[in-house]
Amino acid sequence: MDRDHGPGVRVPEQRAPQQRSAHGADLRFSVLGPVRSWLNGEASPSGSPQQRALLTALLLRDGRTATAAELIDAIWGDEPPSQALATIRTYASRLRKVLGQQTLVSDAGGYAIRADRDALDVNVVRDLAAEAEKARAGGDRAQARALLGKALGLWDGEALASVPGPYAENQRTRLEEWRLQLTETRLDLDLEVGSHAEAVSELTALTAAHPLRERLRELLMIALYRSGRQAEALAVYADTRRLLADELGVDPRPELSQLQQRILQADEELARPTDEPAPAPAPVRPAQLPATVPDFTGRSSFVRELGDRLATAEGSVMAVSALAGIGGVGKTTLAVHVAHQARQHFPDGQLYVDLQGAGARAAEPETVLGAFLRALGTADSAIPDSMDERAALYRSTLDGRRILVLLDNAHDAAQIRPLLPGTAGCAALVTSRVRMVDLAGAHLVDLDVMSPEEALQLFTRIVGEERINSEREAALDVVAACGFLPLAIRIAASRLAARRTWTVSVLAAKLADERRRLDELQAGDLAVKATFELGYGQLEPAQARAFRLLGLADGPDISLAAAAALLNLDVHVAEDLLEALVDTSLVESAAPGRYRYHDLVRLYARSCAERGEEPPEERESALSRLLDFYLATAAGVYALERPGDRAVAHLVGTEHPGLEFANGHEAVDWLYSEADSLLACAHQSASNGMLQRAVDLLCAAKDLAESGANSRQYEITGAALRDAARAAADPRSEARARASLSTVYLVSGRFTLADEEAGHAMELARSTKDPIPACWAPNDRGIIAFYQGRHEEGEEFLQEAIDRYRADGNLVGEASALCNLSRIHVNMDRTASAVELARQGTAIFDGMGLSLRTANGRFALGIALTQAGRPTEALEELDEALRVFQNNRQRLWEGSTHFRMAEAHLADARPARAAQHAEQALALRVIGGEWMRGNVLITLGHALERLGQIDRSHACWTEALAIHEQFGAAEADKVRALLTPVDTV
Repeated sequence: MDRDHGPGVRVPEQRAPQQRSAHGADLRFSVLGPVRSWLNGEASPSGSPQQRALLTALLLRDGRTATAAELIDAIWGDEPPSQALATIRTYASRLRKVLGQQTLVSDAGGYAIRADRDALDVNVVRDLAAEAEKARAGGDRAQARALLGKALGLWDGEALASVPGPYAENQRTRLEEWRLQLTETRLDLDLEVGSHAEAVSELTALTAAHPLRERLRELLMIALYRSGRQAEALAVYADTRRLLADELGVDPRPELSQLQQRILQADEELARPTDEPAPAPAPVRPAQLPATVPDFTGRSSFVRELGDRLATAEGSVMAVSALAGIGGVGKTTLAVHVAHQARQHFPDGQLYVDLQGAGARAAEPETVLGAFLRALGTADSAIPDSMDERAALYRSTLDGRRILVLLDNAHDAAQIRPLLPGTAGCAALVTSRVRMVDLAGAHLVDLDVMSPEEALQLFTRIVGEERINSEREAALDVVAACGFLPLAIRIAASRLAARRTWTVSVLAAKLADERRRLDELQAGDLAVKATFELGYGQLEPAQARAFRLLGLADGPDISLAAAAALLNLDVHVAEDLLEALVDTSLVESAAPGRYRYHDLVRLYARSCAERGEEPPEERESALSRLLDFYLATAAGVYALERPGDRAVAHLVGTEHPGLEFANGHEAVDWLYSEADSLLACAHQSASNGMLQRAVDLLCAAKDLAESGANSRQYEITGAALRDAARAAADPRSEARARASLSTVYLVSGRFTLADEEAGHAMELARSTKDPIPACWAPNDRGIIAFYQGRHEEGEEFLQEAIDRYRADGNLVGEASALCNLSRIHVNMDRTASAVELARQGTAIFDGMGLSLRTANGRFALGIALTQAGRPTEALEELDEALRVFQNNRQRLWEGSTHFRMAEAHLADARPARAAQHAEQALALRVIGGEWMRGNVLITLGHALERLGQIDRSHACWTEALAIHEQFGAAEADKVRALLTPVDTV
């Protein structure tokens, strides 16, 4: 049904290998498809089939000479014509005119091709495959996959297409086998990196095309098992065993049988992609470093990265690594741990100093140099007075020695430059809250918070496993409340460890109160708030204001444009402030032009704003400006995506402007990149006296619900706004929120909830005369009735929607409702009117230049044409719709279109193609949620049955039956009939 849009994935154009020959011409040959040649980018005449056979025989000899007898045998085999030799000479003469005398040469009574090795696509594939093998052996699976994908992309259909002769036939078979081997290797890599769901569709098609190839069956079983489809995986084995017995009289190979047993045993190792090799632990040797913590946890990638740099310091001028991050993220702990592990590489000693850069009085470099020189054995009387002289003596003292210097808690690059060694074999580790971007040659490392697994492990090590094992969920709540910040976790764990009468749940409850959380996170001389205050106290007034106000906004991050709107500043001024906050590690740069707070830092920023440093009216104004920015921009996106749709004209106006976009792709990119922050702003505004604008923002961002990409957060936000509107006795906002909720419930297949919300929205709209819910709600109720088999009722709802849209002058909405009504008529066996209604809707969309909406119309038209017994026409419409949905990121629409293409292929007696499209629909997901997924499984089962994969088809139907029984759907009876054997007399 008509619900959606967004941008997609473009398939790169396949190109033949491009090389410049030794003779100066750009000469290329392709045999992985039709046999072709190019000279300086221009396609050369290919000649007759026999002439192409001669060229093939020469190209595939890797520059070796082929005698005339060998060429005659290659082209004609045992039955050459009487003038075969003369014919060979004629073909060679023609090829020489095309390729040049230096390329096709006569040699010892035969012929040879002299060209650069990489001029032939087969050689390019060989090289790419070899590089892929090397990358895989080195653990770089992503690079190996990319190289194999590039290699396979050089095939353009069947190799040596239409080339006659026994030699070409043998080579064609060899090249096809090679292609399959490379494909199997690439699919194996897909599974190793966790892309099992995406691989199922391709493997289903390949096993249908090559049913006796056991390796493909093995990969398909693994892909299905890792996708949670254990029954289908076992069914593949059953189908394979039966097929091999019937066709060859043999059993499956041992590897396949062992795989079946592992699946039967629910092998956990099999369910996981291949792990990366564990890093080799660095040896530990003590020196003048602080003691490392006994419960050091996680950070393995950073330990490996920094350890590798220190291990190679002997051969470099000087290795400098600078760690930056917010207070409490564990910079010092990590640096000390790494330094201890690297001590064996610095047998001449390790130096350490706390530079106190986060405090009011940072250590003076000359004082530190004096301490370092004494530690290195320099007498007090020999230590100069000036900093420059001390630095020079320091570097001279280190010459020829291998020393590691740990400069902890640095203020800035100027403080540490005099403290850096200057000779080969020495290295420096620096920690700071400031990113050392102005430290020449430094290896910069940005340290983030722990992963949830690492955080829980650290918490468990401090508290003890016996207390955590029984309250694992509460422990996860605690580390999440700590924002996975190591210092906060250590404080929380220490408090719990010191209070044996507390349970983990007690601590979790205390930390659940955001207003008290920072006060709870202190133990002894450790306090999270005090750590943040050190950094905040060093900010300039404008930076401090930006820090406080930006912390008010909910959401995972904020874009530069949104931050500028909130701060009411020019974008360039706002960027300077934000980058300054990033340099102090109080704010993180999530991506170019995007910024975020750590959860605890955000709480601290808000506490600063709320303790009197920002008046209430300024805090409210900042959030109001942010809401205006999102609403104005989202409304612009809606208008750009749906020209002529009147809904945007009924949204409340804004005082502050939003962004403008040059085209629809930019607009959609913005909407999806801002989705989480935009919805968080709408949710937050429900309680800030900005309800109507918040609800209208939800309406303007309707694409987020329809695409399925952000449907869960959209639903939570919609429910909060609905409840707030009802509490405020605001029927206009309540109706719009309910109409928006209806959409997200409908897309996910929760039809009862969708119908309930749409029904309330219709009732409220009758009193408010609001055209948005008055149009949207009956359209949704018509779709719901269609899905639930209430076709006459659905027809009434959709006719009401059409009338409402027409009364509002909304041609786009009218066309959508017409396409939806077409779907109803399909199920009422009124295929002629169904086709006509879909054509009417598509014509309206097309006439308005709405490519995405035209795709919605083509989708409906494709379904109608399939039911009308015209699958070829249906596939033309659906294929065009699919292309548009892919380009607009409409993942659910893309999946739904694959499903309808599967139905059309099945109707056209092409079960292998049907199975492939059905698998893609399952991988992408479809509109209608689990209920519609059950229908996809039914279609997939039909396709597999026609391919002879009986056990797997029954596994699909069994899963579909469980889904439809859960929903109480009428389809359950049809599936039971498919699974029940028919008695024969």
